[in-house]
Amino acid sequence: MNKPYRRRRRLNIKKFVSFLIVLSVLITATVLLINGKIPFINDLFNSQSNITPTSPPVTGGSSSDPADTGVDTPEPTSTPVATPWPTPEPMPAESTDPAVLKVSWEDPAVFTGEMAYPDKKNTFNKPDGTTLDYWVFENNVPVAYEPKDQINFGLPEQYADVRGVSTFRGNHYRDSAAYGTRKVEEKKLEIVWSYDIGAISPRSGGYWPGTGWTGQPLLINWDSDVRNMMNIKPEMKQKDLVEVIYPTLDGNIYFLDMETGNPTRDKIKVGFSFKGTGMIDPRGYPILYAGMGINENENTLTEYKYKIFNLIDQTPLYDIFGRDPAAFRKWGAFDSTAVVDKNTDTLIEAGENGLVYRVKLNTRFDREVGTIDISPQLTKYRYKDSTNIELGIENSPAYYKNYMYFCDNGGIFQCLDLNTLKPVWVYDVGDDTDSTPVVEETAEGVFVYTANQVDKRSQLSKSRENCNIRKFNALTGELIWQKDYSCVYNYYINGGALGTPLLGKDDINDIIIFTVCFTGSAQDGIMVALDKKTGQEVWKRQLDAYSWGSPVAIKSSEGKTYGIFTDYYGWLHLFDPKTGQDLHRVSLGGNIESSPAVYDDMIVVGSYARKIFGIRIK
Repeated sequence: MNKPYRRRRRLNIKKFVSFLIVLSVLITATVLLINGKIPFINDLFNSQSNITPTSPPVTGGSSSDPADTGVDTPEPTSTPVATPWPTPEPMPAESTDPAVLKVSWEDPAVFTGEMAYPDKKNTFNKPDGTTLDYWVFENNVPVAYEPKDQINFGLPEQYADVRGVSTFRGNHYRDSAAYGTRKVEEKKLEIVWSYDIGAISPRSGGYWPGTGWTGQPLLINWDSDVRNMMNIKPEMKQKDLVEVIYPTLDGNIYFLDMETGNPTRDKIKVGFSFKGTGMIDPRGYPILYAGMGINENENTLTEYKYKIFNLIDQTPLYDIFGRDPAAFRKWGAFDSTAVVDKNTDTLIEAGENGLVYRVKLNTRFDREVGTIDISPQLTKYRYKDSTNIELGIENSPAYYKNYMYFCDNGGIFQCLDLNTLKPVWVYDVGDDTDSTPVVEETAEGVFVYTANQVDKRSQLSKSRENCNIRKFNALTGELIWQKDYSCVYNYYINGGALGTPLLGKDDINDIIIFTVCFTGSAQDGIMVALDKKTGQEVWKRQLDAYSWGSPVAIKSSEGKTYGIFTDYYGWLHLFDPKTGQDLHRVSLGGNIESSPAVYDDMIVVGSYARKIFGIRIK
């Protein structure tokens, strides 16, 4: 059989060379493509790199498209979508109805109604077999709370970035109201300036002059860029200004130069009394927080509000209403002073309506443009004790890491975990407690000090009762010691402890100093230094005039600590905290319920004499 014929092919030199050229071009193009060296391809890759992971992939045109050229073309470049700014919780509609607004601090709490939610309660079992029920609300609905971020306060000296005294007792431990340094040589006080303020006489009765309890001024040395963006007077912007910021009983918020007492800008006219102490944002942001203590003046009733102001132009940013549908109590005053956790942008405030507010502020501060805004989202902690139904928080809570310490009008002292909004421990101290607790961290542990007043017990017994000063293990609630002082009962103007104690440090590290009112009569009192470890008296001083103010420690540049305190007769005292004896005193013209604040060698405080004073320590 014949084999099929096969022609032997000859090499075509021209075609072979062309093949090598094409192959070389393809290899070169591939290398350049891999290294991003082809300009139009590189641009294409760069445009695709801006597409978010959720964007659809870039594809070529459809083959059915009559305009299809056969070359893949990219879709238009996608731009990342910015995270939307959270929507603030709407403020309630403001009422003008006197029947709604007219409330009394004596009105009892009401635990029934559509907002009671008994089926949604959580229960904390106390060691004595009694219970505390609690709820967490968001958008005024009970929720199983899940924190959006974790609060963890640091050391007290880390609380604020701004220089000065920015909250009641200076920080979240509530252990100091003095900032800076001073040289004490003459051991005397000198009134440098005074500034006249007013009073309010509510139409229902009473008289609210000057500054009241707790009434501590704020002393702020603003960063220069923040100072220059605010509506401070031009001549004040030229100096290294320490600004006195003072919400007062006459319904105004004053702004003064600490050096001269002259106004740094116009006052904010609110028209309703501030009894408590304001707070400046500890990040040095131009935000002021202040709570109303009275909701009426000579002519008008209004809503109780915790107010937040933009200090760039002094305009309102937001109000938290004390008339809160989630609250069991209608009385809506805000005497307690808040703090802000700067790391989580969270405001924490306690109300006399019995609620604790954990507020995500969602702050936007543009230091370049000079604008600031907030978008508050409110979470509320509500509770009811099975043995004590008196609600209302007037003291300013203290904090350790994620723990919050506060006591109410019924004497229920709580340690609350801010990250779970669950009680950690609860102790019944027996009576109304307005004195602010103080936290101390030592090598031996973390402790909290508190003292109550003589109020509810004497209403029942119609006789003298004890003011109880206590030290607790702050983490477990274990009572370390208790010291009692018998006090006279006086309705409305209470005896016992109203001021926050002076926590000894440095050369007086072994003592803590309390003032106790009405130990002999409804006018006098004592000041006592107790050994921190044992609770035993180190010294006791009789006071002719009681003191509701909080004593302040001031350390000299030589290392010695001095103390100052105020009294009902209108005296500001400079004293030796190792003995309790006066070194000097000056009269400020009327009852001084307010607590002083100190910046370097200047003390600032107001009195019932309807004045704010600047006093130098010499």
